Amino acid sequence: MRTLIIEDERGLAAAIAEGLAAEGFVTDVAHNGPDGLWRALHEPHDVIVLDIMLPGLSGYEVLKRLRHARVWTPVLMLTAKDGEYDEADALDLGADDYVSKPFSYVVLVAHLRALLRRGAPARPAVLQAGDLSVDPSRHRCRRGERAIELTAREFALLEYLVRHPDEVLSKTEILTHVWDEHFDGDTNIVEVYVGYLRRKIDAPFGRSTIETVRGAGYRLRGAAG
Repeated sequence: MRTLIIEDERGLAAAIAEGLAAEGFVTDVAHNGPDGLWRALHEPHDVIVLDIMLPGLSGYEVLKRLRHARVWTPVLMLTAKDGEYDEADALDLGADDYVSKPFSYVVLVAHLRALLRRGAPARPAVLQAGDLSVDPSRHRCRRGERAIELTAREFALLEYLVRHPDEVLSKTEILTHVWDEHFDGDTNIVEVYVGYLRRKIDAPFGRSTIETVRGAGYRLRGAAG
């Protein structure tokens, strides 16, 4: 398996490469953000080991640009010891896993093998439905270049719909995932909130993104808004 290591500490990068080579990995190394980004974009790799603190471009920026370019190669980020915010930010930006420094090579290899088993399905950090974009980590919604303000419940409903494009979702499914599986109020609350969303994400733009499927539920059109 071909691995790209993007790490500016040359000694650490060499040690990782040597350890992975002993496990049968083929390794490439980049010591700064721009070089690492170029190699990740233009060379085939099965998995990427990416440090956060890099010269030129941070690991966060490298990851963001990879995912924006729709490169879904699994990424394992190297984070600071006890850097829980580093870990959260990395996962929100589209990382697949993380290992905190200092780390055991046995653990690093185990994490990499787990990522390789999962493969590289598309997992964008920002969800898209035509020109409608939903950024769960930053709680932002946009139609083209125009920002749309949503309440927490409206955002949760829209995120659930966008994560299941072109699928018909029943009121029960929506209530379970957006409200609570024990919700015992009026199921028409879903219809009310769908109405709220339509007035914000569709009506001002002359769109009909959210469709009502009579007797079945609601469907969000994934490609055309």
